[in-house]
Amino acid sequence: MKRNFTLWLFVSLLSALPVAAQTLRVTAGVITSGIVERAPIDAIEAFNTSIDTLYCFTRIEGAEEETFISHTWIYNGSEVSRSELPVRSSYWRTWSSKSIAPEAIGDWQVEIHDAQGALLKTITFTLN
Repeated sequence: MKRNFTLWLFVSLLSALPVAAQTLRVTAGVITSGIVERAPIDAIEAFNTSIDTLYCFTRIEGAEEETFISHTWIYNGSEVSRSELPVRSSYWRTWSSKSIAPEAIGDWQVEIHDAQGALLKTITFTLN
């Protein structure tokens, strides 16, 4: 009887432990001037301001269940936009877009975070 109670207690304690978080990975991440057939048309680190919209394309792997990621667009150190994007399978492609004003020259970055806020990747680029 005591043995069954000990086993029950052990199993109960194990089930109370938090489940390990998913291990999402960004296996591709680029800033691009367009998306065609769910793929980036280019991958550029410097753009001129004649482009009025840019896209941050990411390929995410490792999701064990539906979750989301966020793209945080940062200009000269300040957040200017954030998008929550669903991840619905273990191999998922998604993107966000940002309209760019002609005067927004300088250093940019997009931070990619998982649902718990952990930073997965930072993509940097320059507008000139």
